[in-house]
Amino acid sequence: MTFLAIDVGNTRLKWALFDAAKPGAALLAQGVEFLEHIENLAEGPWAELPAPTHMLGCVVAGDAVKRRVAEQVSELWDVPTSWVVPNAEEAGVVNGYDHPMRLGADRWVAMIGARHRLLAQGPARPLVVVMVGTAVTVEALDASGRFLGGLILPGHGIMLRALESGTAGLHVPTGEVRPFPTNTSDALTSGGTYAIAGAVEYMYQHLREHCGEDPACMMTGGAGWKMAPSMTRSFELVENLIFDGLLEIASRRFGAQP
Repeated sequence: MTFLAIDVGNTRLKWALFDAAKPGAALLAQGVEFLEHIENLAEGPWAELPAPTHMLGCVVAGDAVKRRVAEQVSELWDVPTSWVVPNAEEAGVVNGYDHPMRLGADRWVAMIGARHRLLAQGPARPLVVVMVGTAVTVEALDASGRFLGGLILPGHGIMLRALESGTAGLHVPTGEVRPFPTNTSDALTSGGTYAIAGAVEYMYQHLREHCGEDPACMMTGGAGWKMAPSMTRSFELVENLIFDGLLEIASRRFGAQP
């Protein structure tokens, strides 16, 4: 049995083919495409793949992108397209959002992946989960696996574009993170980085106070490696928590099937 996991973000589509729909499955192939190039998946990187037995995806882009991905899957393989929709509980994680289905699917799947990664390492603990991409999300889970709530803030790119559009003459290249920036490029990069780090620190403090113990911390996303050196806490940097989460969910949905 092979399993195709698809993560459709705001700017890119990431996919991975595994030899089974379960945690720890061997990775057979993977790739990334910008959303404007997903028309080429069926004739390009997917053309030579063995047909997956099951497919499960996480999508935050619009319905048009979701539909085009589904069309290409059906063009190549006789496999239904399945998409994760957040609900009240799944894979041992309880959704504390006011309206559970309004939670972003990427946030939900990443939390499930992070929760099970933590349990595989040792006893249950409170957990802060950070995804750094086009947007930044900062999630809090208690030791029982209940999602307490989270933050959403702009990523570096959105922050810079907002400043450029709202400030006359502010068009400068990306700088470096400095303790005391002495040029505009470094000031912009440092400001955005410390804004994100500060939001994460506040969530860490809130969760520690609420639960009465130090939380574990995990970070993922395409820009996570840029943020890691500037965090005030020690974070485990995970390449793709969404794939981890998709494997956990798939093991429950498809695990009993041939």
